[in-house]
Formats: sequence, C-alpha cells, structure tokens
Amino acid sequence: MAGDIKARYSDSDLAMFKEIILEKMEKAKKDLELLQSSYKNDGNNGTDDTSPTFKAFEEGSETMSKEANTQLAIRQEKFVRDLKNALLRIENKTYGVCRVTGKLINPERLKLVPHATLSIEAKNMQK
Repeated sequence: MAGDIKARYSDSDLAMFKEIILEKMEKAKKDLELLQSSYKNDGNNGTDDTSPTFKAFEEGSETMSKEANTQLAIRQEKFVRDLKNALLRIENKTYGVCRVTGKLINPERLKLVPHATLSIEAKNMQK
C-alpha cells in the first residue's frame, strides 16, 4: 500500500520554495520592465553626430541592441510565466516532482532552477 503514496515535498518545504520563487519573480519582473522600457525608448538622447558614417554605425548598433533587448525580454517573459506555473504547482502540491520519473527533483536543483519540472536524470534521458 505504501507505493500508492506519491512522492511530494512537505508543506514547509513548499513554503520555502514559494519564498524563493516569489523573490525570483520580483526580480524577473523588474528586469523585464527595464528591458521593455529600454527597447520602447527610441534611444535618441540628442547625440546627433555630424559624421554620417558614424551615425549609420550608431543606428546599426542601436538596432542590434534593440533586437537583443527584445529577445531578452521574450526570454524574461517566459521565465516569469514558468515561475507563475511553479507557484501553481506549489498550490496543488505537485511542485518538485519530475514530470517524467515521478520522483522528487533534487532540492539543490530547485533552489537554482525553481521552475524545473524535470530531474537531472530525466533531463539526461532527453539528450
């Protein structure tokens, strides 16, 4: 009968992971706001140089950094979404359970990657 009980973290462990996730989420949202404001601003801070080649180079790098910021923002949005999903898993007490093996994910891994849904074992199987 003991095999019927699914592995799960205790409520106190879940509370600890929730704190970690909320902290990371707070920081992630701040980072996201910074990224969004940086690529929404035109970046024109009145440094119109008279040299047209310099201006072209500057615009090119500005476009590149705008694209890089957009990519970072997209990744950051996904990270925030993943963290929100992790909070849902904490609520329904399925947090920290590998979705492939059904075993508990190593707590050290969860502290580093709190939105992980795969154990290292399962992740290695995917390779």
